[in-house]
Amino acid sequence: MIMSGGKHDTTQPLIEARSLSVRYGRSVALQGVDLAVHAEEIVTIVGPNGSGKSTLLRALIGALPLAAGQVVRKRGLRLGYVPQKLQVDPTLPITVGRFLDLPRRVTAQEREAVLTEAGAGALEHRQLADLSGGQFQRVLLARALLNKPEILLLDEPTQGLDQPGSAAFYRQIEHIRGRLGCAVLMVSHELHVVMAASDRVVCLNGHVCCAGTPDVVAQAAEYRALFGSGTQGALALYRHEHTHSHDHGHAHHDHGHVHEHHSHSHDHAHGAQAPKTEKTH
Repeated sequence: MIMSGGKHDTTQPLIEARSLSVRYGRSVALQGVDLAVHAEEIVTIVGPNGSGKSTLLRALIGALPLAAGQVVRKRGLRLGYVPQKLQVDPTLPITVGRFLDLPRRVTAQEREAVLTEAGAGALEHRQLADLSGGQFQRVLLARALLNKPEILLLDEPTQGLDQPGSAAFYRQIEHIRGRLGCAVLMVSHELHVVMAASDRVVCLNGHVCCAGTPDVVAQAAEYRALFGSGTQGALALYRHEHTHSHDHGHAHHDHGHVHEHHSHSHDHAHGAQAPKTEKTH
């Protein structure tokens, strides 16, 4: 069930999953997921392969039916979505500018503005088939910005990029959040980047195992059980980057706050719970 909330409550989440469950036939992909994203937050979903990360994003945008629960959106919410993959026939002669005109023609000023915002200002007249993986992802990001989104949903947008390319893409996301004031909900498998770029991390494995600020989640027994003790390197990088000033040319946001919603304690076989970590089942 998709619902729209009232439009005058500025404290309400932009989008919220309440006890959300999704099935593929008899197989349960997600069970009892509670998640809320507020204005200007960067929230990252992490989890092993098959944990339901992409399924959750697709359920939130209404692309998948729910087996139970509901998705509640702020009334009139504007969404921008960047899929994990988009297959384009390499023999199709289509420029970046023409691609942005589909299915609705946009003005030259709109095309220039979103391409510049996505760091792809020089690509408008290039053929899609000639773009590198990183360039194509920036074009998809520009397309998502055409809607002037209040929230961007990104499904592993840096898959296939090398580490410098991934880091540059996520810096662009932080820049966009700072300039446009939009929230960001993204799926990522790159723990080192997640820790540096996120306000809040949600660890998913068919249900929400733990959620909170990056340093809190990295200490959680559930997180370590899924990713191993070696993930402390990601936390070390996060702490290092956030003890230095950022020089990317965008506003710095406080990464220390925690929004805790729908917190339900439960026991895991993995080990003891870490303090202050939000548990949901």
